[in-house]
Amino acid sequence: MKKIFKIYVLPLAMLLSVTSCKKSFDQLTQNENKPNNVPASLLFNGVLNGLPDLPDGQKEIYSQYYLYNYDYYGNNRYDLGGGDDYYTTLKNVLAMEQQAAATGGAAINPYEALGKFFKAYFFSKMSLEMGDIPMTQALKGLDGLEPVYDPQKTVMLQSLDWLESANADLDQLIKNPTVGGTGAGATLSGDIYYGNDLSKWQKAVNALNIRLLLQLSKKSTDADLKVTTRFANIINTPAKYPLMSSSADNLQYTFLAPNNYYPQNPNNFGQSGSRKNMSSTYVGLLTQLKDPRVFVTSEPARDLVDNAKKSATDFASFVGADAGLDQGVMYNNAALQKYSFINRKHFYSTYTGEPSIQIGYPELMFNIAEGISRGWATGANAETYYQNGIKASMASYGIPETGSFTAYFYRPGSTDVTSASNYDTFNIAANFASYYSQATVKYTADAAGINRILQQKYLALFRHSGLESYFTYRRTGIPTFTTGPGTGNGGRIAQRFKYPSAERTSNAANYKAALDSQFGGNDDINGLMWILK
Repeated sequence: MKKIFKIYVLPLAMLLSVTSCKKSFDQLTQNENKPNNVPASLLFNGVLNGLPDLPDGQKEIYSQYYLYNYDYYGNNRYDLGGGDDYYTTLKNVLAMEQQAAATGGAAINPYEALGKFFKAYFFSKMSLEMGDIPMTQALKGLDGLEPVYDPQKTVMLQSLDWLESANADLDQLIKNPTVGGTGAGATLSGDIYYGNDLSKWQKAVNALNIRLLLQLSKKSTDADLKVTTRFANIINTPAKYPLMSSSADNLQYTFLAPNNYYPQNPNNFGQSGSRKNMSSTYVGLLTQLKDPRVFVTSEPARDLVDNAKKSATDFASFVGADAGLDQGVMYNNAALQKYSFINRKHFYSTYTGEPSIQIGYPELMFNIAEGISRGWATGANAETYYQNGIKASMASYGIPETGSFTAYFYRPGSTDVTSASNYDTFNIAANFASYYSQATVKYTADAAGINRILQQKYLALFRHSGLESYFTYRRTGIPTFTTGPGTGNGGRIAQRFKYPSAERTSNAANYKAALDSQFGGNDDINGLMWILK
């Protein structure tokens, strides 16, 4: 029997389809329903969400603003553990820069410029917490699993240089946006702080620059850092270095309902509203200065009002606890209403509270006033900046320069912080001129004047800017922090955070070398880092 064979010629498209099935293992295991590349804007947004230090955490305890009175929730001890680890966030900063360049961003583009700001912000912050840290050899993945530690001076110098470069790049982009290239990588998007406004970011860059220069005040004569020269250049050339002109320029994290509540809100008031009380370091300074901000941030001690029959608006009715007090004693006193609690109306009655300022106009004003007072710049008036800082801080609480405002104090026994009927209200007169004329407030061009600047900066940073008040105390001793059994650490305020525990095993040799060169071989929370010597 004759067999007939048929030959079929496949179309070219089918042949291509067959050959295309020969894929590598990596190709076959890729999930094509999942994006392989993250846009620069999404990475940028993630970095922004990783930036803020929010209120109601341990960092405001270390600044002696607000204290735990119940040990189940926490304590007020300075047994500092590991500092912040921002290396994962910094990896995302690098990825953001790479994605911007890959999607149309030119050599200078918004993501590249702000990448320098982020690197300066996170690296300097980790260094201020711990001392020497890995920087130049960090973020290299498998190519650098054991990075050496850079000296703190190197970290700070590089951070200042990054900020200088970021300011210059942003200046070019603002004046000529086409410099940034074309496509997605050339246009900022996803900005939850400034709505993609590069001019506001430039002001934040320069405010951070000023902040770091003040942190370097003990190194103002260092020939490499050029602290005073850098400071004077920023202050004397505003066209090149734009600065924040009001609190509208604050770099601040805003809370939104219903997805992003303020840490203290009506939902958790019943659980945590009395677990902390105000600190005497903060409240005592307010009452000493007869400062009207105490009526907005705090409430009078009810024992003095209800039992001792003092006026609720008498400054003597506001009492904070000594941070050094034994916590058991503090708990008993708090239960007896002998301390001021945080103002429920301002901080608990809504789901959005107040914005959490990370770098703000009031702080900048005080930093500039301090630098001028130290003789770092001529031709500028320290007192003007000082007054601007106080006025801006008071305005943020609704306190007018002249006039009156309403104080709200939660009525004992009430169960609903959202109801206006549960608050006693008082009309408080305000007059900035009278407040400022006090000898304890008015600026003088001497060491006492610098102390007043630092005190006012401390008051303005209540619940804001993370560890900045702790860093300022550590650098200057202002205001006076108290110690005792409640603060632990042998009656000392710790000078630094330890390194993350993973460094002991994953980067042991370099970790040991860093300890040997700085702290006599010990990861000592009381050791003095270079910037403090």
